[in-house]
Amino acid sequence: MPGDDVTARIHRIDVAALENDLEAQGWSVLRGLLKGPECDDIACLYDQEAGFRSHVVMARHGFGRGEYRYFSYPLPPLVQHLRKLLYPQLAPIANQWHARMGMAARFPAAHDEFIARCAASGQCRPTPLLLNYGAGDYNCLHQDLYGEQVFPLQVAVLLSGPGADFTGGEFVLTEQRPRMQTRAAVVPLTKGDAVVFAVNSRPVHGTRGDYRVKLRHGVSKIIAGHRRTLGIIFHDAS
Repeated sequence: MPGDDVTARIHRIDVAALENDLEAQGWSVLRGLLKGPECDDIACLYDQEAGFRSHVVMARHGFGRGEYRYFSYPLPPLVQHLRKLLYPQLAPIANQWHARMGMAARFPAAHDEFIARCAASGQCRPTPLLLNYGAGDYNCLHQDLYGEQVFPLQVAVLLSGPGADFTGGEFVLTEQRPRMQTRAAVVPLTKGDAVVFAVNSRPVHGTRGDYRVKLRHGVSKIIAGHRRTLGIIFHDAS
């Protein structure tokens, strides 16, 4: 089972700073969410056949180049622990976002309750995944939407070390504001860092009140080496 130190790290998250970052730019970095050995333990799961429900080769679908695998239930203990404990940190922000965007859905405090809501809507397939990139691979800009139930925030944890394990392969976000050109951001991550970001839309305060902007995310081309990432999506798939 995950150690108490993982739980302590999650409970030490500065939620006010997280919320300020999300308000300013639509993403926030959680430095050192996982330690090196924890990253390695999760990354090595990719090479096992058991424990996954599907395997996607991106080039076959026009998603980019590289691969990813969706975990099956039950999730690995550390992945389940992260999903369960990060959710209540983010649910109040998600509720504020929906209120500001005029969206009716509100999110319960506990992740188990939200997963039950997903199941009632026919979304029963787990969405946490491991992404695997080699030299020349990349991930096109996209959104992770899997059904009617959508939690508006998600988390990606870098499991490999930039400069040590790979070069290139930056995490990229774009934001499209109404009647404005698209703004891009390259998110600086080191091994064990997590980025929290908007799945689809987020509210932005304007002179006439809040309005919605859409975000997409992807990964730039890997120049050399090997990169693995854990994706934690809080809604399940239909």
